[in-house]
Amino acid sequence: MTADVFFQMIEALAVSVAVGFAMIQVRQYRRDKHREAAMELLHAFQTPSFARALNIVYCMPDGLSKREVEEFAGDEFHLVYAMTTTWESLGVLVHHGEVDLQLIDDFFSGPIIVSWRKLENHVMGERREVGRETINEWFQWLKERLEETESDAPPTPAHIEYKNWTPPRH
Repeated sequence: MTADVFFQMIEALAVSVAVGFAMIQVRQYRRDKHREAAMELLHAFQTPSFARALNIVYCMPDGLSKREVEEFAGDEFHLVYAMTTTWESLGVLVHHGEVDLQLIDDFFSGPIIVSWRKLENHVMGERREVGRETINEWFQWLKERLEETESDAPPTPAHIEYKNWTPPRH
């Protein structure tokens, strides 16, 4: 074996090791990004204001008009509005691939779908009033994507689906 062949083999080995290392780093980066997004979601929504907004919406009868929603929420309507803009923002982030739809599904599918059901007439009234079909467009889009994931079968609650789950061993 000549020195040139030996050095070419060493170079090929070094390149292979570098590519393998890069692939591991990319995989780790994606895992870290996913974990970071989950933690940011968790922190962003664990506020008293957000909990109050959800409570207002959950207690709201279905089918209220724009005016009735605003009257029902009263002085706290701004909390409901902030919640809808949050769902709107999540829709944009999912669409652009910044946040995984499955992560949103795990965290918020119920609250998003229920919020839309309770607030749909309000949103449609707002769109008519301001003459813009784009009002809460990403909130609606996200709700529709979440419903598509449930179209084959109703969602199974985590306490049932993962009843036999065990933590991974490290």
